Amino acid sequence: MDSFTNDSSTMKQIRDKHFVPYITSDKITERIKALAAQINEDYKGKNPLLIGVLNGAFMFVGELFKHLEIDCEITFIRVSSYHSTESSGQVKQIIGLKESIQGRPCIIVEDIVDTGLTMQEVLGQLASQKPDSLKIMTLLHKPDALKVPLKVDYVGFEIENRFVVGYGLDYDGLGRNLDGIYVLRSDS
Repeated sequence: MDSFTNDSSTMKQIRDKHFVPYITSDKITERIKALAAQINEDYKGKNPLLIGVLNGAFMFVGELFKHLEIDCEITFIRVSSYHSTESSGQVKQIIGLKESIQGRPCIIVEDIVDTGLTMQEVLGQLASQKPDSLKIMTLLHKPDALKVPLKVDYVGFEIENRFVVGYGLDYDGLGRNLDGIYVLRSDS
């Protein structure tokens, strides 16, 4: 895919790991605009609630929200399932949803879907509140890493099963502020 790059001249070191550019900020912005256009079309006249999953999705959902022209609202939940560069497989809800979603169209906005375990837990918790509809949007999707069946409705980029940082994604809390997506260098 032409949006991926592997330019080692702009390598970033985060703690003990080295990351190289993978998806540029321009490509991310271009793709977010396309996703927003799709949401504008799909949810015309419906006033969806976007549910951003913190911490990782804050940059993605913020940029997406700027390009939405429909009536919509936004809220956030916070879950955690990563430890270092590996998914722990255990979801902990840290901050829950305060708004009622009963009868509302909802879009869960995530930074990355890899194992699907976090999203499966989030979907279960939100579905129990009986929304009108519940869709998943993610900036990055690793289909080869899925451990549970999961339908992702809106995908920014499908990527290979490698560890990435930047644009909200982190390695032990660092790297979220990078304006592009960086991939762990294979010799790190």
